[in-house]
Amino acid sequence: MQSAQQNNFTTGGGATVMEDPEGTFRDKITTVDEEGKRIFLRPRKPKGSYTSARTVLSWFLLAFLFAGPFLRIGGQPVLLLNVVERKFVILGQIFWPQDFFLFGLAMITLVVFIILFTVVYGRIFCGWVCPQTIFMEMVFRKIEYWLEGDAGAQRRLDRMPWNGTKLRKRGLKHLIFFAIAFLIANTFMAYIVGSEQTLAIITQPPTANLAGFIAVTAFSLAFYFVFARLREQVCTNICPYGRLQGVLLDRNSVVVAYDRFRGESRGRTRKGQDRAALGLGDCIDCHQCVDVCPTGIDIRNGTQLECINCTACIDVCNSIMAKVDKPKGLIRYASEAGLSSGKPWRPTGRHIFYSVVLVALLGVLGTLLMTRSDIESTLLRTPGMLYQKAPDGRLSNLYNYSMVNKTNEAMTISFVLESPANGTLKLASDVPELQAQGTAEGTMLLYFDRTQLSGSKTPVRVGVYANGEKIETLKTVFMGPFGAGVNAAQTP
Repeated sequence: MQSAQQNNFTTGGGATVMEDPEGTFRDKITTVDEEGKRIFLRPRKPKGSYTSARTVLSWFLLAFLFAGPFLRIGGQPVLLLNVVERKFVILGQIFWPQDFFLFGLAMITLVVFIILFTVVYGRIFCGWVCPQTIFMEMVFRKIEYWLEGDAGAQRRLDRMPWNGTKLRKRGLKHLIFFAIAFLIANTFMAYIVGSEQTLAIITQPPTANLAGFIAVTAFSLAFYFVFARLREQVCTNICPYGRLQGVLLDRNSVVVAYDRFRGESRGRTRKGQDRAALGLGDCIDCHQCVDVCPTGIDIRNGTQLECINCTACIDVCNSIMAKVDKPKGLIRYASEAGLSSGKPWRPTGRHIFYSVVLVALLGVLGTLLMTRSDIESTLLRTPGMLYQKAPDGRLSNLYNYSMVNKTNEAMTISFVLESPANGTLKLASDVPELQAQGTAEGTMLLYFDRTQLSGSKTPVRVGVYANGEKIETLKTVFMGPFGAGVNAAQTP
């Protein structure tokens, strides 16, 4: 981040210095006054090429979010995170608790991904993809503009006494806010319990599923509170991502930045004014970049933790520059090093290192996903059981097996003893039928002559077949008497 000293400039000929030359803006936030009371921001409605691009992307992401629970791949939802039943579906692929290590690796990959993109591109995630920003700026804020007007009209409505007009506008706004919050809560519930169960809960009386009704109501109130009252405080006070900027950003990171070398010193513009002769830069100190900022900061003070890279200041500044016949880009995506040197951005060794690590993690994760077995099987000796002697003199061990079917097809399972040779495998029950997305458990007995055993612990391999096709080999041990095998003749 830039220091306060970097933001000081010499004035000349009617120019104005930065409003906070001592850098005290870093000691406070614009949404709280000196007494600790909340200040509600009323940013102006932004418009421009970046805002239009963000709007298109936001509507696409919102459409995917709300349609996601109903989209299917191979009969399975695109995304299901059923924590209650410990069943997870991602892009139609079913994952069970046995696949938890894949989630761990995916989370590591996600963290490295965020670090990489923050180091290189700053908080582009916050401005373009973050659900909080999308809902706040592209849904709830737009409803506010539609019902109450732009920033000036909203402030006048704030000062207006409670009359019919104010009650009607504010009441309708908050009613719509809660309806959208209710829709969001139900959508998130559909990602947890599935769209079918969610529709059943919605269509049934609350008493038929009281727990689900309470959960949806609680989440609806939480979402309503976030977007109706908490708003930008989530980004400035709660989300830790902004504070990570001080660790992750460097002088080569691309952020929304004000070109102070071109803009300072500031001063109001007049017709026919020779700004260069007066020592003035391109910034006409119109304050528009502050007026449109959803977190209320002055981007001209440098990179700040409140900045979410929403590009509203870029759009409004470009429109002002066009009106005063100055080049666009006084506020733009740039790096501190690029602004200082005037050179285009190039990746550094740090950027390349993070990219290599990310590609490696993605490769490992992709390999594990592609080689993941459709059936998860375990075979363990029954705890507390010793070997038993059969009437024919052979020794036996009792084993428990469990199986999880990760596919949508039912399977007939069979087991074949592979080693040691000439042993016998007997199931204690019928051949297991493994239903689609189902589980199966049972017991089996393994029999061996003493001469087949290599000692008190003999390695055993059992093949698992599904519909006649081998899918896995299970390894375990056979417990026998000490000295079995080589000294079988001397063993009583």
